[in-house]
Amino acid sequence: MPARRSFAALGIRSLRARLTAGLMVLLALCCFAVGLATTTALEGFLVRRLDQQLTAVGNHFPASLDPARKLRGDGGGPDTRGQAAGTFGACVLRGAVTQAAVVGDQTESQVPLNAADRSALVAVPGDGEARTIRLSTLREYRVIGVPGPAGDVLITGLPLEPVQDTVDRLRLVEAIVFGAALLLTGFAGAAWVRLSLRPLHRVAATASRVAQLPLAGGEVAMPPKVPDTDPRTEVGRVGDAFNRMLRHVEESLTRRHASEERLRRFAADASHELRTPIASIRGHAELALRQPEPVPDKVRHSLDRVRCEAARMGELVDDLLLLARLDAGRSLADEPVDLTRLVLDAMSDAQAAGPGHSWVLDLPEAPVVVRGDERGLQQVLTNLLANARTHTPPGTEVTVRLGVPETAADVVEFVVADDGPGVPEELRSEIFERFVRSGGDGRSRSTGGTGLGLAIAHAVTVAHGGRVELTSRPGRTVFRVILPRRREGEPEVAVKASYAAG
Repeated sequence: MPARRSFAALGIRSLRARLTAGLMVLLALCCFAVGLATTTALEGFLVRRLDQQLTAVGNHFPASLDPARKLRGDGGGPDTRGQAAGTFGACVLRGAVTQAAVVGDQTESQVPLNAADRSALVAVPGDGEARTIRLSTLREYRVIGVPGPAGDVLITGLPLEPVQDTVDRLRLVEAIVFGAALLLTGFAGAAWVRLSLRPLHRVAATASRVAQLPLAGGEVAMPPKVPDTDPRTEVGRVGDAFNRMLRHVEESLTRRHASEERLRRFAADASHELRTPIASIRGHAELALRQPEPVPDKVRHSLDRVRCEAARMGELVDDLLLLARLDAGRSLADEPVDLTRLVLDAMSDAQAAGPGHSWVLDLPEAPVVVRGDERGLQQVLTNLLANARTHTPPGTEVTVRLGVPETAADVVEFVVADDGPGVPEELRSEIFERFVRSGGDGRSRSTGGTGLGLAIAHAVTVAHGGRVELTSRPGRTVFRVILPRRREGEPEVAVKASYAAG
């Protein structure tokens, strides 16, 4: 989990990039460990060799620097024979540095010392153990202190600069070699990871195609199965499991589609067959009510109720038959439709049916014309206005607006808004499904209706390539119908129904 967060923080999100980056990080750590081990081992080896050279050199050079040597008659000057250039010698007597010199190319030279240098030299014990000190003018030296004949400490030193130069050179070579190795490994590793993940990419591509399929309704053609199903590999097992899942999904969708087709045919056949007996019942009831002979009031009331319920059932059957035809994908008319005139007619009918409401109409100056089915679009407008009238209490203000949005000139917008109690939140997601009625707050079954008005409005709008949107809260409910507006020069294409039953 921490590694995943680190990769995400660096913007590395794909599996291929993560694997490649992880490989590079591991290889870089290995190179760093190898470089650190080799440089540490080489530095230690060279320092030990330098210590051996210090031991072999002995204390001849610092002993020859002792001034008391001349008084004893032991010689006339410093002895630099066999001493390598850069060899350092010093004498420390009673806590003070008496002499300090370094061997040059041909002779020795005195070394200027500051207080820190003198303190470092005085601190060197005469135990014959090598240690590292730093002198201001000579940088780092490896020195050994041994007791002198006059009770002093004779210090011999060799420079650490050749050792450091060798180690630095090794570090530079390793940086170049490891950098080139990391670069080549990065390209090769990326290609190898890409090749290794190719089966997984095919699984992901198939899953993406499945995700793009409209699985909510209708017949669904599943994409080809994943070819990589080798059970010996992890990706193969994933592909095999994914193929089994696709088979189950395909079987379920096939059964669902067959069930939908049977239900659709049943609804269409039943609606078609019920139209005749319902019309007959309604006709007989009206005929009985027109008889001149006196009819008891109870019988007349019953006949009147039979006629009303037969009319209501006839409307329900017509609505179901329309939805069944839309579900079957039946083509609608494709002709110029003057929406302005349809809105005026629907508004006039709504005002006559709901005189207790306050109706507000907002129309553009120029007529709004679209292509589509006039009867279907008229039913959309009528159903939305009837919904606002029947599901809001008297005194509600209903605003009807038609126009072309400023942000989208290729569509037409029809809006029905009211300041009624609103649609309950739990019903907003399914308000356009069939036989769904809003309950409570003035929107109830007692107001009448079959629960198919909004479903028909949605189905017809979608069949025209548009959509219906709902936004609702207490005191504000807005139904917005958005229809495509065909531009000049576009070919006339028959409007097809694509509404799928929920």
